[in-house]
Amino acid sequence: MKKTALVTGGAKGIGAAIVRRLCEDGFTVAVNYLKSEQSVNSLCSELTLAGYDVFPVKADVSSSEDVKRMFSFICEKTGGVDVLVNNAGVSLWGLFQDTSDEMWSEITDINLKGTFNCCREALPYMINKGCGRIVNISSVWGQVGASCEAVYSASKAGVIGLTKALSKEAALSGITVNCVAPGVIDTDMMKRFSDEEKKDICEEIPMGRMGEAGEVAAAVSFFVSDGASYITGQILGVNGGTV
Repeated sequence: MKKTALVTGGAKGIGAAIVRRLCEDGFTVAVNYLKSEQSVNSLCSELTLAGYDVFPVKADVSSSEDVKRMFSFICEKTGGVDVLVNNAGVSLWGLFQDTSDEMWSEITDINLKGTFNCCREALPYMINKGCGRIVNISSVWGQVGASCEAVYSASKAGVIGLTKALSKEAALSGITVNCVAPGVIDTDMMKRFSDEEKKDICEEIPMGRMGEAGEVAAAVSFFVSDGASYITGQILGVNGGTV
């Protein structure tokens, strides 16, 4: 029987690359989205035509009720979630002192609380089955911090802390919990930078270039593979040598 993977924020960018890779790896993939309906429908149509088992599921990961409904829907459709990839996230660029309460809540609710909500719903099925894979997507800035991205950095550092702690709690149940921390990846999030700014950014990266979404997806694929069955609580940087 095929295993089911849920990828949150899977409609575009890194999330879409992860969805494609897990389809290629033989999973049935549930693609979570909230606002990107056109993108998720296009992605799922493309992959379905290619012969893969994939379907969209709408939910706001920052809402515990939405997440409960999402997991119930997936359970009814496939039996449960064997692999959870917490990719949904938003960024914030600006001076720390200009950050409003609303900005703080939006970033932390999606990036950190969303990860918490999904992990909490996934665990009962995984524990009952005696196995499972959770991969959380953090960021290089969650490891070292970034000027003008303090709130984003804090939320992604929280994801790393959650990964390390939960991995110890879930280990005896046969569940691994790991984290991928991408560096600068060439996605839509980089559109706010000019070509000159992107050039300057690349000069700070030892490998001299931005990463590709598929390279992050390859790291996720490794963590959910049979070859990673004795690996848990780890933070894998996909950052071109930045850290």
